[in-house]
Amino acid sequence: MRYHFLLLILFTGVLFGQNKRIESNDIRFYGPKFFCLEGTAFPDSLKQNRYHRLPAYAQKLVREPVWELSKSSAGLSIRFKTNSKIIKAKWEVVNDLKMDHMPETGIKGIDLYYKNGKGWQYVNTGRPTGKSNQQTLIENMTTAEREYLIFLPLYDELKLLEIGVDAESSIVAPDKNTQRPIVFYGTSITQGGCASRPGMVHTNIMSRKLDREVLNFGFSGNGTMDKSIAELISMIDAEIYIIECMPNMLISENVLERTIPLVDIMREKQPTTPIVFVGLFPTAYSFLNAELFDESKKLDNALKTEFQKMIDRGYDNLFYLDGSSALGDDYEGTVDGLHFTDLGFLRYANFLLAELKDNKLLD
Repeated sequence: MRYHFLLLILFTGVLFGQNKRIESNDIRFYGPKFFCLEGTAFPDSLKQNRYHRLPAYAQKLVREPVWELSKSSAGLSIRFKTNSKIIKAKWEVVNDLKMDHMPETGIKGIDLYYKNGKGWQYVNTGRPTGKSNQQTLIENMTTAEREYLIFLPLYDELKLLEIGVDAESSIVAPDKNTQRPIVFYGTSITQGGCASRPGMVHTNIMSRKLDREVLNFGFSGNGTMDKSIAELISMIDAEIYIIECMPNMLISENVLERTIPLVDIMREKQPTTPIVFVGLFPTAYSFLNAELFDESKKLDNALKTEFQKMIDRGYDNLFYLDGSSALGDDYEGTVDGLHFTDLGFLRYANFLLAELKDNKLLD
């Protein structure tokens, strides 16, 4: 009797092990041909890595820190359709970056959304455990075909991305969005510091709400109105350009020297596309730091001065947005007095959408 019992245990164990292997074999992973990459203006053929934000030739044009930061996948996303009951993801990052004021889910995680008939609804976040990651994002679904959206890491370079679905299910890349994109050029805040997850940076929030591509050229500490970036982004047939470089301009002289040349370069290729400048966001601690308060005022006044010069000279389709109230009046929207939390990003995205609509730049 005992012998038969042991055999039963062994037989059950074999079946259980086989079921695990069968379950594993029932998932197939698919690469780039099966999803649509959005948030980038340059084709894969021009890039060292399809998840970079600048073409390979830009390495000779931009400053070295800008080039290194451009390898992060901030603002990039993929879309796909599938009738799978389960969605898994494999992704690999290059640097395994960590910061003391930003969650790793924002730095190198991924966010899954699906289209619910009204808009994009959040599903889950792929939480990184290192450079190589694999996670089940959703399971036990019906076999209805749905469209999904995944936002990519904000502050790390993505080396590999694959989507896992049931072996019996289909997965296809939807048609690419044909609307002209909105293009942002800015700082660490633009890049996504310090969102808790990729979907919560303002460019990605706006992308979902508008259901169109929003391109993110945010370079942490290096959004300084560089002529090289002006040349690159002006190659893009954009709906609107939004320049939010003020936190990195540091002193008023930089603003006075670089604002008009930036616009002049962009106007060579894009003579009529609206260019929107966002004024300085006040830091929470600047209200008590008298020296910083004065410097911030000088900095913001310099932008207003240069903007008015251009208006007086007949420049068309230029807009200035006062950023002083962009995060509300309670100063609760940052993690360190400067970089945004999810609350700050949501408030800022809503601020921008309202201002763009008020200025008839969006319907």
